[in-house]
Amino acid sequence: MSDPQNKQALIVLDMQNGLFHAPQPPFEAHQLLQKINQLIDYAHLKQIPVFAIRHVGSDHTPLASTSPLTQFIAELNIDHDLDQVLEKTCPNCFFQTDLEQRLKSLNIQELIVCGLKTEFCIDSTCRATKDLGFKVQLISDAHSTVDSAVLTAQLIIQHHHHTLSQAFVQLKTCAEFCI
Repeated sequence: MSDPQNKQALIVLDMQNGLFHAPQPPFEAHQLLQKINQLIDYAHLKQIPVFAIRHVGSDHTPLASTSPLTQFIAELNIDHDLDQVLEKTCPNCFFQTDLEQRLKSLNIQELIVCGLKTEFCIDSTCRATKDLGFKVQLISDAHSTVDSAVLTAQLIIQHHHHTLSQAFVQLKTCAEFCI
């Protein structure tokens, strides 16, 4: 852990079939999965709680909680007996969830954030985390997105690194965190 005085938790966002195995896969999808699994394995080894969060929508829609699209990808190293799994309906994983209460019950002070998508759930969650008084480490090589109509995924990621690191997060690579 980077600072033993700060109790940490790993937040894995939206690593689900509908986003990861989409017709347009995330930028550098293979490396993304590899890095996130490395983070999960490291968290398990160091007894850092893991919170796997997936985005769901209304019943009888493609985003229903029972839909194959909203299920975690099979390749993800989540341990359903050990890790905490939550559902969210908005980009901010704190909105209308009990995540904050779960974190506070464990005396968590710092969140390690990774997953999908950079400009939506990663951005919203990092900002909300900071607003709630937690420290935030965004793993710079363990989040991703897809090209938009105006920017490549790589530029979206670079932009968010620059913006979020100004006031909301500390950036670290997977290798820097997992030492």
